[in-house]
Amino acid sequence: MTNSAPIAWCPYTRGAEVSRSFAAIVEEAEALVAGGAKEITLLGQNVNAWRDGEAGLEKLIIALDAIPALQRIRYTTSHPNDMTEGLIRAHAEVEKLMPFLHLPVQSGSDRILKAMNRSHTSASYLKVIERVRASRPDIAISGDFIVGFPGETDAEFEETLQIIRDTDYALAFSFKYSARPGTPAATMDGQVEPHVMDERLQRLQALLNEQQLAFNQSRVGQRTSILLERKGRHPGQMVGKTPWLQSVHVLTDAPVGTMLEVDLLSAGPNSLGGEVVREMETV
Repeated sequence: MTNSAPIAWCPYTRGAEVSRSFAAIVEEAEALVAGGAKEITLLGQNVNAWRDGEAGLEKLIIALDAIPALQRIRYTTSHPNDMTEGLIRAHAEVEKLMPFLHLPVQSGSDRILKAMNRSHTSASYLKVIERVRASRPDIAISGDFIVGFPGETDAEFEETLQIIRDTDYALAFSFKYSARPGTPAATMDGQVEPHVMDERLQRLQALLNEQQLAFNQSRVGQRTSILLERKGRHPGQMVGKTPWLQSVHVLTDAPVGTMLEVDLLSAGPNSLGGEVVREMETV
C-alpha cells in the first residue's frame, strides 16, 4: 500500500514542455488512490504551465479533489509567471490542496535574472507571493536560490538577501553556481571566485535557516494532521508530514500511510515533535 504518489507530465528537463492529457492524469490518480494512496503530488518541470485545451492546473486540482478517498493534493515545481488567478484561488477554495507552494526565484537581482534568461523580476515575484498569501494566509513558501552566477556583484547578492527577507521562507534550497559546458553562462565574463561563492552561500543559508526555524516554531501549540511516511530513529517513533510539509516525530504504533491528528509540541530547524491525539478516519 502506498500513502503518497507522484504523477509527472513534463518528462523532459530540456526542450519543449509536454503535457499529459487531463483524462490520463485523473485516471492514474483514481487508480493510485484505489491502491491506497492518500496524497497525490502533481510533478512537472514547470507544473503550473500544464494545460489540456481550456483546462489549466486549477481544473485538474478540482477534479482530483472530487476523488473521495484522496486526502491531500500537492504540486511542484512552479514558475512565477504561471501562477494564474484560478490557481491562486484554488489555494483558498480546495480544502485538499495543501498550504505549501514551491516557487523558485533564483536571485533577487533583476540583472542577474535577465542574464539567467528568467522571464520574471524580483517585483513580479513578490507580487505573486502577495497574491498567494492574500488567498491562503497560512501558506508555507519554499524557493530555490543560486549564488555566484557570473557577474554577480556584492550589491546584487545583497538584493537576493533582501528578497529572502521580504518573502520570509518556510523552506528553501540553495546552491553555488556551477558552470556547465555548452551553456552561455559557462563562457561569460566575471566568473565568481569559489571562495566568494562559499561565503555568500553561507550567509544566504544562515538567513534561510533562521526563517525555517521561525516558521517551525510558529506552528508549536497548533493541532494539525500528519500523514505517516516512515519510521523514526528511535523505537516506537514514526515520522509524518504536516500540511506545510514539515516532518513531525511522534510515538505511535500506527503504520506508514496512517493519517493522525497531533498536537505540535516542539520545533527545531528541520523537524517538529508532536503528540498523537487520534487516528483520523478516512473514506
